[in-house]
Parts: sequence; C-alpha cells; structure tokens
Amino acid sequence: MLRFQHTEYLWAFVLLIVLVLAFAWVTWWKRRSVRRLGDPVMVEKLFSGYSRRLFTVKFLLLFIAFFFGVIGLANLQKGSRVEKITRKGVDVIIALDVSKSMLATDAKPDRLTRAKQLVIKLMEKLDNDRVGIVVFAGNAYLQMPLTIDYSAARMYLGSISPDLIPKQGTEINEAIRVSDEAFNKKERKHKALIIISDGEDHNEGAIAEARKALENGVVINTVGIGSPTGSPLPDPETGGIKKDREGNTVISKLNEDALKSLAAEGKGMYLHMMNNTDEVVDALATKIDRMEQKEFGENVFTDYNSYFQYFLGISLILILLEFFIPEGKKKKAEELPGLKTAQAK
Repeated sequence: MLRFQHTEYLWAFVLLIVLVLAFAWVTWWKRRSVRRLGDPVMVEKLFSGYSRRLFTVKFLLLFIAFFFGVIGLANLQKGSRVEKITRKGVDVIIALDVSKSMLATDAKPDRLTRAKQLVIKLMEKLDNDRVGIVVFAGNAYLQMPLTIDYSAARMYLGSISPDLIPKQGTEINEAIRVSDEAFNKKERKHKALIIISDGEDHNEGAIAEARKALENGVVINTVGIGSPTGSPLPDPETGGIKKDREGNTVISKLNEDALKSLAAEGKGMYLHMMNNTDEVVDALATKIDRMEQKEFGENVFTDYNSYFQYFLGISLILILLEFFIPEGKKKKAEELPGLKTAQAK
C-alpha cells in the first residue's frame, strides 16, 4: 500500500500552475520586446547569444525538480509489514452530505468544511473503532469501507467535494441504505451510523430506511449543520450569490425536524453544530463508547518504507543541472564584432 505521510505538502502542486503561467508570461514578454525593437529576424541576429530552446529546457528542469521536491516533502511511503491487530470497538460509518447546499457559509468557512473538521476530530477519539465513509447528494456511494487505518480515512476525507456526485439533491434514504449494506449483515449490534447533513430536500423514504437499518442493529445519530434561518448559496459560475429563475436569492435552511425524526427512529441522538464542534465530537464519542463493543481483527500495515530521499535527490540534481546550463549559446569567435575588426587590421 502506498501513502503520503505528510499530505498537507501536496497542496504545493498548485504552485506548478503558477510556474507555468510565469513561464508563459515571460515568453510572451520577451517576444513582444523583440517585436518592439524592429524586425524580429534582425533583432534575433543581434541577440544571437540567446536561445529559446535552452530557456525552455531550464524551465522544464525547474518544473520537474519542483514536482519531485513536493513528493519528497510529502514522503511517499510503501507498507512493508502487515500485522493482524485485535481490538475492541464499534463499527462506525459516517454519512457525509456533499450536496451544493453544504457550501453555504452560515457555518464558517462553509458547512462542508466544518463537517470535515468534525469528522477528523471524531476520528481522533475513536482509536479502537472501525470507521467507514459514505458520501451522498442525489445518490450515495461508499467512499471508504470500514477500516482502522485512520490515515487512509483522512486522505479519503481530503478528496471529498460536491463534484464527487454530479446528481444534486439530499437523498438521505440512499445514504442510510448504502451505509446499512456496508455493515456486517450477520451482526445485530455494534453498529453506529452518523449522518452529517443540512437535511434539505428530505426524502420521505428515509424514515422507512432508518427503520430497516435499526432492525439490522444500526443506531442512527444525526448532526445538523447550518442555520434554521438559512444562508445564501455561492454560485461558482458567476462568483456571486446563486439566484433562481425569477432572480430571487436562493436560501439554504437547516431542516432540523427531518434530522430529529431520523435520530428518534434510529434510537440515536440529534446534535446541532455551528461553532460548537468540540461539544458535538465529545457527545458522539461518549455515545459510541457506551455502546456494546466487539472484538475484531484486521490486517494493517504497521511499518512503512520511506522514499523521500530519492525524490529530493532527483530534485537537487535537476536544480544543479539547471544552474549550470546557460540561457544563451556561446558565440563563435568569428561572430564577435570586435574580433572581426581586429582580424581586418
């Protein structure tokens, strides 16, 4: 299994776009400057020591060096030893709403980001429990099966966005069904489902699905995120506020009643989260800790080989190569005007 030890450094890949834009701008600026001086062919003869090809090669070396450097800093690792670990805990599946209404900013910076922060903090308190992730909007998908590899869970969590599910909506009934299927069907306990959503577009079939899941031993807890009074939605296409066909501002409101009904049907609890993330995490962790636990074993990687030194080494070599490659070609002796004059004399 491959993984990055420090995934936060992977954001530096965004700077590669900046490098490309900078290279394109410098290339354009140089060409424009040549055209302003006069005929491009004649001007390039005056600057015969300059080579576009070498300039491009130097840029490509820096670009590739930066790419390998980021991978080195993130420390690509490969699992080298697998052990079977036996623990006591509960199977927990987190169903996360990724519909576009979760981009509302009544929970700063937005509902989805705050929901992710909640999940990360919760996993820090669930050391002995298996965790799975389901994402849902107009459809629901099992993003990550049950595992005790929390580092993998955080990596999956970082990739979650509304773009994962093109079909919009908030089909909580689908989220419950997919989550129920992800649990062990042979068991009738040790199973907890946490639904994090704003509850909008609540489907009537969710109550029926919650009842079926409870019969299979799934305790359903719900976390409502957002404000009951609502918040405007950002429009990625215009960069402003989303409006309906009549030109009215679209307001996304937290549907607490729907989420409370689900929690009541699933013998769990409902929690409202705005600026009280730690309180919600503590309440959920306490609820899960009080559930009857089971023993389970799972094969996990307990040791990893790191390969950062190879990537950083390649990056350093490429930087040194770029340093020693000149930007221009060396002029031949006969091309130098001073030498031609001396030879004529």
